[in-house]
Amino acid sequence: MQRKSGAVTLETRGTPSNRRKILYIQPGTRTFAGIERVIDSICTKLTEKYAHDFEVDVLYTTSHPNRPPRPIYNTIDHRPRSRIQLMRTFRRVVRSKDYSLVIVPQVEPAVVAMASCLGLRQKFVVHLHGNPAKECSHLKARLLFFLMRIFFLKRASCVFGTSPRQLAAFRLMFPSDTPQRWVPNPVRRFDGADAPLSRNTGLVTFVNVGRFSYQKGQDILLQAFADLARQRPNVRLKMVGHGEDEQSLRDQIGSLGLQTLASIEFHPDNPQDALCRSDVYVSTSRWEGWSLAICEALRFGLPVIATDCEFGPSDILVDQRLGRLVETGSEAALVDAMIYYCDNIEQEKNSAQFRRTFIERYSPERVVDVHADALRAAAR
Repeated sequence: MQRKSGAVTLETRGTPSNRRKILYIQPGTRTFAGIERVIDSICTKLTEKYAHDFEVDVLYTTSHPNRPPRPIYNTIDHRPRSRIQLMRTFRRVVRSKDYSLVIVPQVEPAVVAMASCLGLRQKFVVHLHGNPAKECSHLKARLLFFLMRIFFLKRASCVFGTSPRQLAAFRLMFPSDTPQRWVPNPVRRFDGADAPLSRNTGLVTFVNVGRFSYQKGQDILLQAFADLARQRPNVRLKMVGHGEDEQSLRDQIGSLGLQTLASIEFHPDNPQDALCRSDVYVSTSRWEGWSLAICEALRFGLPVIATDCEFGPSDILVDQRLGRLVETGSEAALVDAMIYYCDNIEQEKNSAQFRRTFIERYSPERVVDVHADALRAAAR
C-alpha cells in the first residue's frame, strides 16, 4: 500500500517490528549512473536476501529518466526546489519512521542530511564513493568538509568506503575514531557477457565508458589515441557516455583528425553493445573511488588499461592477466600499453575467462553479505 504525508509518498508492505529499518538517500543528481545504480542494486539484494533482517527505504529527491521501474524496496519520492526544502524533507522523512540507520553518499550530502536532523537521536553512515581530497574544490564544499571534520564525523556511526585505500586516505584527511568498513560495490551481470571475444579482422578497438568530465580524463585518452593511431593505423576508439564535456570531446576529435577512428556513443543504461564490439578497455581517470566501469569490462573478459590514480583501479587490477596500470600523467606509458595490446590481442584473449571468474567476487549476491554485516555492526 502507499502512505502519503505531505509531498512524500512511501510504499510500505506491512513488516515485522523486529527488523532493522534502513534508509538510503540517493544523491540529488539528474542521471541514474554509478552511485545511483550501486544503491539500487544493494537495496534490491538486501530486500531479496535479507528481508527477515532489514526493511529498506530509499529516498529519491530528483527524477531519473532511466531509473528502474517498480523496485522491490520501499521508495520515498520528493522533489524539493530549494536547499531549505531539501533539509526539511530529510528531517521529515527521517522522523517518519524509527530508522536504525540512515546511509548518505559522499561527504557534502551527508553534512546536509545530518545538519537537517540536529536534535534527533538518529544514527548516520557516511558512504564514500569518490576521492574526498579531489572533491573539496570550491567554497561550499570546503565549508561542508570543515563541518564534517570538526562536528559531524564524530557523530556518525560508521564510514563505509568502496576501497580500503580510499578509507585509509579518508582517515588521513579526517582523523577520527569513527569506525570504518569496506563495502565493495556490486558488479551487475549482463546477458551474453560470457560469449567468446570477437573482433573485426585486422582492427583493434579500444573502449571507454563513463561520464564525460574532467575527472574521467577522456581528453587524455584522445590525445594518447591520436599518438597511437600514428603508429598503429588499425585501431579504433569508442567513448560511451554523456556529460558536460561531450562537446569539447567532439571538438577535440575534430582537431586531432580522428573523425574516422574515434566515435562517441550513448548507451545510458547498458554498455553491453559497445563492450561486446571492443577488444580493450581503457580508463584514463584523474581520480576514482572505485570503478564500476572497469569491473564491468572485466565481466565481458576484456583486458583493461588504467591510469594508476590514488585508488580504485589499483584495488581491482591486482593481476597482470586482468590488465595494466600506467602512471597517471604519462602519455608515453599509456601509448606503450595500448601498443602492447594491439600487438598481443590474440594472446590476451586466453585470459578472458580468468577475468570473468575474478570479477565474480564482486557479484551482487556476494557483496550483499558484506553490506548486511556492515549495516548490523553500524546499527548496534
